[in-house]
Amino acid sequence: MKFMKLGSKPDAFQADGGSDSRYVLSDLPSDIVVHVEEARFYLHKFPLLFKSSLLQRLIIEASQNGADEVYLHGIHGGAKAFEICAKFCYGMVVTLNPYNVVAARCAAEHLGMTEDVDKSNLVFKIEVFLNSGIFRSWKDSIIALQSTVALLPWSEELKLVARCVDSIAAKATASPGTVVWSYTYNRKAASSDEIVEALRCSSSSQAVPRDWWVEDLCELDVELYKRVMVAVKSRARVPPDVLGEALRAYAARWLPESCRDTPANHDDACSMEVLETIVWLMPSDDGGSSSCCCSCQFLLNLLKLAVLVGAGELLREELMDRVVPLLHEASVNDLLIPARPPTDTAYDVQLVDALVGRYMRRTARNAGDGISLDGIDREDVFETYMEADESLLSLCKLVDGYLAEVATDPNMPVSSFIGLATSMPESARPAHDGLYTAIDVFLKLHPDLSKADKRKISSLMDVKKLSKVACIHAAQNDRLPLRVVVQVLFFEQQRAGSTSTPLLLATSAAGDGITRLELEDDCWKNRALALALPEPPIPTPTAALRNQLGSMSLKLVDEDRRRVDGGGDRRLARSASIANQSSRLSLSSRSRRIFDRLWVAGKPLGEVVSKSSDTSGSSQSPRSSGKPLDSNKSSSRSRRYSVS
Repeated sequence: MKFMKLGSKPDAFQADGGSDSRYVLSDLPSDIVVHVEEARFYLHKFPLLFKSSLLQRLIIEASQNGADEVYLHGIHGGAKAFEICAKFCYGMVVTLNPYNVVAARCAAEHLGMTEDVDKSNLVFKIEVFLNSGIFRSWKDSIIALQSTVALLPWSEELKLVARCVDSIAAKATASPGTVVWSYTYNRKAASSDEIVEALRCSSSSQAVPRDWWVEDLCELDVELYKRVMVAVKSRARVPPDVLGEALRAYAARWLPESCRDTPANHDDACSMEVLETIVWLMPSDDGGSSSCCCSCQFLLNLLKLAVLVGAGELLREELMDRVVPLLHEASVNDLLIPARPPTDTAYDVQLVDALVGRYMRRTARNAGDGISLDGIDREDVFETYMEADESLLSLCKLVDGYLAEVATDPNMPVSSFIGLATSMPESARPAHDGLYTAIDVFLKLHPDLSKADKRKISSLMDVKKLSKVACIHAAQNDRLPLRVVVQVLFFEQQRAGSTSTPLLLATSAAGDGITRLELEDDCWKNRALALALPEPPIPTPTAALRNQLGSMSLKLVDEDRRRVDGGGDRRLARSASIANQSSRLSLSSRSRRIFDRLWVAGKPLGEVVSKSSDTSGSSQSPRSSGKPLDSNKSSSRSRRYSVS
């Protein structure tokens, strides 16, 4: 910190106890009383007359009226600043520093302590100190700028604010190689407080990052910060990412840390002002240049706060336009924006739906390359002009994850869920596991849905795009409509037809510790556990059933020995039939009954029924027994329950 001492005489000013009276220790009695605000200064006329033009006039007027008191109204800096000026008039030691130099400068100007009255007067001395000390120092310039707030508008009229801002902006835009890294407030290094104008050639000097200055400016008032950042941007030497980091640091200093920390009502105005300033300072979106300025998470946090404090429509639209190009980089937590009353839902799903819609329209415009999209289906545009790139795939996963989170809200309407789920094109959703998770959570927490709504929601997913693990879960999910379960069973059986393995051969007959098929996809398993999706238990074969299956196997072996010639194919068929029945015994009762209707002679069906009912008609199907089916009964069952 820089300081400057003026005068050589010892300080002789004394205070009169607890009162506001101040006097000078001298052999001569005081002959003038100067009133400054609530304080009274008992001084001498002679030193004051030779330094201040204002005091000259006031003292002469008082003497003509036979008075020995003068009143100074509205002096800049108050009694403390006047005391500095009075000590300078007496030639006493005065110490100027970044904290009092602006107030002393304003008071000296008000008192008329200029070169017209006396050479090397106080105004001249202070200007020398400002130019040679304060404005050459980064920290001192910031301190001086902060002190100008209490002295407005006088500090503005004397151009002290502008000079401090220019000094700070010049140093912020200087080459990092000319900066001593230790100089900033919040980052520790060496002991120097200076900005070195010449480049240091020492190889041991610490590298200075380009954003070395951003934290120091966070203590500025929002209006001063705005002026400094405008000056920094006008020099066109700071990269957009550094500007974005400066805005992020200022927001972290003055805005709530998260949307949960809702500001109090009396802080709404302050938060609104800071929010508007940050958005206003963001670089303009010229060809997407702002995309590298601020991260999507930062922009979404600003949007959350804008919703919480009730920001205007223009501010919210500006933030939404900046979020849209980066939406695929967001996380699910970033999109959990609380809804404001009178909305019943916990989160603002309509806002997220609007963001996704804008993203898709923007992508469609880029894909169409100027082609008019009026009257053209959005899906056709994607299928014709573009392939689903990584950003679109990421956005689709984000939407599915967001749906799984908001599905836990009991007030979530079906229309909003379906609208957001269908906002993504089919080409962007190669797998439907995430969508199935969201559907299952929604059905679990909305048990009172009508059958029609359940059908609408379940029809959002394509069972052909479910993984094997998801199919196993869906086949045992009692919350899904019967038609969907049938489709899952059929298409998984069709997919596994090449190996002639039933869908749910998920248990092992070795011992009583039969367990479910291990999940091959760790992500799906973790997701299912996190959402606490209950899965119906798989009944395990009893010891009697296992013995019965073993005895049937022994009978088959005996028959094979007697029918060696031409009996190989029949043995394989009957062995497969036994394996199929063992597999069906491991299913849940509902899935087993459905699977019995689809299983014909141990072979996969050729085609699934296109129309089926959601009623529980499958409960009338015969239950499978532990005995192998003979060919006649199998044919009869095929004619009775086969579908076409």
